[in-house]
Amino acid sequence: MNNKQQHQDHDYSLEAIPQVAKKGFLSMLVVMLGFAFFSASMLAGGNIGTSLNMGDFIKAVIFGNILLCIYTGLLAYIAGDTGLSTHLLARYSFGEKGSYLLSFLVSVTQVGWFGVGVAMFAIPVSKVTGINLWTLIIVSGLFMTATAYFGMKSLTILSMIAVPAIAILGSVSAGKAITDVGGIAGLLSIEPTGSMTMSAALAAVVGTFISGGTLTPDFTRFSKDRKTAVSTTVIAFLIGNSLMLAFGAIGAMATGQADISEVMFAQGLIIPAIIILGLNIWTTNDNALYGSGLGFANITKQPKSRMVIINGIVGTLLAMILYNNFMAWLNMLNSFIPATGAVLIADYLIINKGKYTDFKTTKFKSVNINAIIAWVAGVIGAYTIPGITPVNSVLTAIITYVVLTKITVKKEVKLEVEEKIAA
Repeated sequence: MNNKQQHQDHDYSLEAIPQVAKKGFLSMLVVMLGFAFFSASMLAGGNIGTSLNMGDFIKAVIFGNILLCIYTGLLAYIAGDTGLSTHLLARYSFGEKGSYLLSFLVSVTQVGWFGVGVAMFAIPVSKVTGINLWTLIIVSGLFMTATAYFGMKSLTILSMIAVPAIAILGSVSAGKAITDVGGIAGLLSIEPTGSMTMSAALAAVVGTFISGGTLTPDFTRFSKDRKTAVSTTVIAFLIGNSLMLAFGAIGAMATGQADISEVMFAQGLIIPAIIILGLNIWTTNDNALYGSGLGFANITKQPKSRMVIINGIVGTLLAMILYNNFMAWLNMLNSFIPATGAVLIADYLIINKGKYTDFKTTKFKSVNINAIIAWVAGVIGAYTIPGITPVNSVLTAIITYVVLTKITVKKEVKLEVEEKIAA
């Protein structure tokens, strides 16, 4: 990378974060909370909340987010130590060209989340104002894309506004819903209108952020140290994602509507909901485009900013299709994404004992077939092993990768010995 490119690339899309660009606890916490405070999680919470009683819902949220915290916390630790994005970390385990698989999978799904977010903002605004839905989708999609273009600086500013705003609105909505059904006792007495197994509920909770969670290193690489990276990630997902799910569930249980915008309409919170939900969705959508931009930059070697613009346009055009198939989208993420992050975790913490060679001087393999096989095994495990889909995928991929790598290393060592003897 020449000096001009390096000067222009303030997001260090193809290199490790230098110490001068790293951020402290509060700055990183704001960014990570802005990432986790996603209105689509409220939609998922509404679906789960209307399918389980309150006791089972609480269990699903707590245990599901603990699982999510373990996964994202390990990835945050790696990024805090290396200063590398998810896509650059993947070069060590998948190989340089093999990393394109991970970059493509997680980037495409982030473009999908962006589309869901655009629709979640445009639909309620269209209902209130009468403005054409597609006009709102295109305009809001373009505005969100424009701010994502500027990277981490705009993410921090937007998050500082959106995080407290959505926390206040969600609390007001949840409090009003509880009051309307006769208090806590009334809420606990509500019978679910749907049905969902606990394993499916856990998978849905983890699925709300398993895709975004895999891209945790894209943000936590800016942390000044590993402690900051891990602590801000755990707080964001354990507290932030739990709140989003709870806000969605309580409103849905009280009104019978899983869609948070419909809940707020019923509560008379239309105008503040539009403003604050818009800010919240804007923040998370910028994170989604930022992560997908880094992914496609790894594949194409084009500037991240250019990829952000392209991804924003695609996500905007697909917004309604993705919104109308939201739970199917979650199921797909549960199956295909977790195994990629699992390979990163296994390679760094188990195979390389928490130490990588310097990124600038490392000569990477083109493709590491062991990582590809482990990913495929993880996907198959998600579909075939009973239990919690993303957990099965992660464990299967880790075990497969470690076993295959150790077998490969033994064969290489044996071959070297034989060659020395023959010489």
